[in-house]
This record gives sequence, C-alpha cells and structure tokens, in this order.
Amino acid sequence: MQAFSNSGVQAADEQRPNVLFIISDDLNNSIGSYGHPQVKTPNIDRLAERGVRFERAYCQYPLCGPSRNSMLTGLYPNSTGILSNSQIFRQSIPNHVSLPQAFRLDGYFAARIGKLYHYAVPKSVGTNGHDDPGSWELEMNPAGCDRLLEEPDIFTLRPGNFGGTLSWYASPRGDELHTDGLMANDAIWVLERCASEKQRPFFLALGFYRPHTPYVAPAPYFDNYPKEDMPLIEGVEEDVKDLPPLALASHKPEHDLLNDDLRQQAIQAYFSSITFMDAQVGRVLDALDKNGLADNTIIVFTSDHGYHLGEHGLWQKMSLFEESARVPLIIAAPGMGKQGAVAKTPVGLIDLYPTLAELCGVDAPENLQGQSLAPILRDPNEEGRGFTISQVSRRGKPQVFGYTIRTPRWRYTEWDQAEQGRELYDHENDPLELTNLAEESQHAELIADLSGKLQEAVAESFPASGKTPEVRGGLWLPNLTDP
Repeated sequence: MQAFSNSGVQAADEQRPNVLFIISDDLNNSIGSYGHPQVKTPNIDRLAERGVRFERAYCQYPLCGPSRNSMLTGLYPNSTGILSNSQIFRQSIPNHVSLPQAFRLDGYFAARIGKLYHYAVPKSVGTNGHDDPGSWELEMNPAGCDRLLEEPDIFTLRPGNFGGTLSWYASPRGDELHTDGLMANDAIWVLERCASEKQRPFFLALGFYRPHTPYVAPAPYFDNYPKEDMPLIEGVEEDVKDLPPLALASHKPEHDLLNDDLRQQAIQAYFSSITFMDAQVGRVLDALDKNGLADNTIIVFTSDHGYHLGEHGLWQKMSLFEESARVPLIIAAPGMGKQGAVAKTPVGLIDLYPTLAELCGVDAPENLQGQSLAPILRDPNEEGRGFTISQVSRRGKPQVFGYTIRTPRWRYTEWDQAEQGRELYDHENDPLELTNLAEESQHAELIADLSGKLQEAVAESFPASGKTPEVRGGLWLPNLTDP
C-alpha cells in the first residue's frame, strides 16, 4: 500500500472542499437535462445548471458490483478482479486504498448512506451489503416500506423474485416512508452535523436504490406518466439481424413473457422511480444550500451503469450497447469552469477517483488507471484521453469477454478478440446503434485503427503483472429480515 502523509489534516480555515457524492442505481440517461422528452428530473437538471454535464460518460462494466468496485478503486475490472456481483475488492487486492478511504486517511469525515459498493437489492437493503468498512467512518442503512412492508404487493415477472427481474409497484405510502426518502432524511441530518462542526471537511456518499428493480415509488409519481404514453421500441427483428449472438446474450428468458401492456407498465414504473429519486436528490441539495455548504462542496451525480428498456430487444443491463454502458455524470465544482457547460469528450467512471483527489488535494495511490477530469471541468472543450472502454463477460468454458471502445463519433466492439463477432456504429449518423457497419469493406481501415486502440487500452487495463487478481473466499449475504 502506498504511504500516506498527514499533510491533508489542515486547519479548518484553509477550507478544503467537501464532497457530496450521489449515485443512483441502474439509472440510464432518461433525464431532462440529457434531453429526454418525457422524464421529469427538475432537481438533477438544476444541478446540471451549476456544474458540468458530461454528455458521453461510460461505466467500465455494466453490472453493479464490478462497476462500483472499479469506480471506487480507480482501477479497471481487469485490475480489481471483480467481474461479478457479491464480491468486494478486499478479496482480490486487499491493500488497495479506495476513493473514500483515501479521503478518510487524509483527514476527511467519510460517511456512507445506502448503496455504494454492491448490495443484493432488495434483500440486503437495510444492511451493510457487500460493503467495505475501511472506506467509511459512518455507515447508515435505512430500510423503508418498499423493503419491509410492500414486497407481497409487488408485481414481478418471476414470482418471489424482485431484484434481478422486472418488477414494479405504485405504493400508497409517501416519500419519507420509502428507503430513498429515509436516506434523504439521513443525509440532511449528516449535513446539519457537518455544518455545525466545520473543523473537518466531509466526503458524504449517498447511494440511492431507485430506479433499480423493483421499481417502487409513491403512486402520485406514476400519475406523471400515463401508461398509454410510454414509448415502445419497434423494428427489433430487423435491427438484430446484423448482430453477433454474444451482443444479445444478456437477454433473460422471462423477458419473453412481456407483451406491449406489460412493457408500458414497466417503463411507466421505471420513469416514476426516476422522478421519485430526483425528488430526494432535491431535498439533499436544498439542505446543502440551507446549511451554507454549497459554496465549498463539490457535488458529483452519476449512476453505476445504464439500462435497457427494450432497445435491441433487451431489458436491464449487461450489454455493451450505448443504453447499457452510458451513464449520466454531472460534476459541480464551485469556482471551477462555466456553470451549465457540457463536455462532449468520452470519459469513464474510472476517472472520478483521480479527479476528486486532485480537486481536494488528497493523496491517492500511484496505480490509479483513470484520468483526472479537472482540465475538462476548467475547459469543457478539452479532449482528455479522447476515448473510454467498457467490458463484459459471457458465460462459457472458457469465459468469453467483450470489449468496446467509445470515441466521440464511433463505438467499436469485439467479442472474444473478434473471434465471435465485432460491431461498429457511427454515432454521427446512427445514434441508436441500429446498423452494424463492422463487415462493410469501406470501413476496414477505420476498424483496424479502432481495433488497435482497443487492444492497447485493454492491455493497459491489467495490473503490472498482466494477470487479473484472484478473488479469494466468500462473503455472507446480509438480509435484514432473515439473518
């Protein structure tokens, strides 16, 4: 482990910036400030007006556990060894210093409310989940009516299953009885405490559960989205004809049970959950302002990965298409750059660790693999790395990987080093990724260039040993109601 100095423990009058790190679970870019024509997110939108909105931000692995471990360690999944859920980086690289741990070691009050590392949603709601105690000084795990009372009333495609399959419910209970509402209450309490004791800066991480399945939100939020107005994807059969089978391997058998009515119900509930979560974000932002903390607090808002709502015939996550890999990312750093700016260069969640460490003057490990976004915050026209990569695995013997590179214009994907297929999409002319250009001869030179960049980036995503670390041992899966 890298040695850390105490240089960060400074007098309060030096006013090191605080950090409010907000992450939503399974949230795609169905957000007003990202141009969605229906979804109402006034609070996330007003955050975008005071910061920089990253138009092309991507996760490194479109699954909760691998994505969150990558983001919070600043390492690619090939270097964390975490390639599935229910694991924590301490099982593979136990001496690595996580993002919140670095702040904690440098004198910050580090607190977590809700889901930052992986949780088995909804069964582990109200517990520490697969958390890392070394990352936090304070951990808060509220559980609301959505977890403790309402599961018998939730509709699900697979009876008895809520977290891994499509499931939803319009709750008759109000915001502050739900888990995300309780988390907002806890965040407000912590911010009040931080405002009254300013001798230490804070790193407050707030992990909302919505819109992760089950899509549960108070019934009034459903009124914003009449079912008959929910958009359905058409032309799927024609769309998928030019795709490698592995590109569609995230399809689940229960999705075949969906008809148009159920699809619209699911989308209605997903959108409702987003607006409910947005309302809780608004309450926390209001508390930040009310307590006089906004002028010295860096705010990050993001998600762990994107989410399919029927595109290419897919639902949920675990694909390398734009809808699954892309995430919202807004960073509001007071006094840095133009408010309401948009950065269009591709970036990754892996970039958050070096960015926040630089902005706050916090010591960080030397082996971080992301880039600092500070230059882009100062000037959103800065190109930075200029691309980002994501990966996913497919079951089999041996396990097969897909890797994708996203540049400002192109997405290029290889499955099993192109042995089992490749994809090329021109986002300038085909933003929905409907036409795979990989086999068109006129793009041969471009494909060779993108393939070379992708392979080089993948090689650099491994640790110095060149081998993915082994994940050791098992973990108890916390369950509040059935320990």
